Amino acid sequence: MSPSSSADWRERLREKGYRLTPQRELILEAVETLGHATPDEVLAEVRTHSTAVNASTVYRTLEVLEELDLIRHAHLSDRAPTYHSTSEHEHFHLVCRNCHKVISVDPDVLTLVSERLEADHGFTIDVGHLTVFGTCGDHAATQLGGDR
Repeated sequence: MSPSSSADWRERLREKGYRLTPQRELILEAVETLGHATPDEVLAEVRTHSTAVNASTVYRTLEVLEELDLIRHAHLSDRAPTYHSTSEHEHFHLVCRNCHKVISVDPDVLTLVSERLEADHGFTIDVGHLTVFGTCGDHAATQLGGDR
């Protein structure tokens, strides 16, 4: 975690009345290190640094960090949500149903769709939670060949 993001994080905690704890710092660092991670993956990463953190602490802390807009979650599978840091650029996810590869995509790709939904329905897309399932380029060619 960079020094400036660490200072911002500490300030956000104080503003919301939360204390800075070593567990919270370990959990945020784990999310940032892992990129996209389920709560169980975060717990495993945290336990490489401290065995004093349990699963309920991870779940509660992930909720607090999301409330503070330091992390976001998306549903990249039918299992547990996957968390990622908001210190990264805003993005949405493409998930291959065959190999489960996750591709982060810049939200500008959605500009026309987003503008149309806003104009037609007054609806604003929550890009950070958006996941599009399909088939990645590595598997699309094999599927086309297999359908002939």
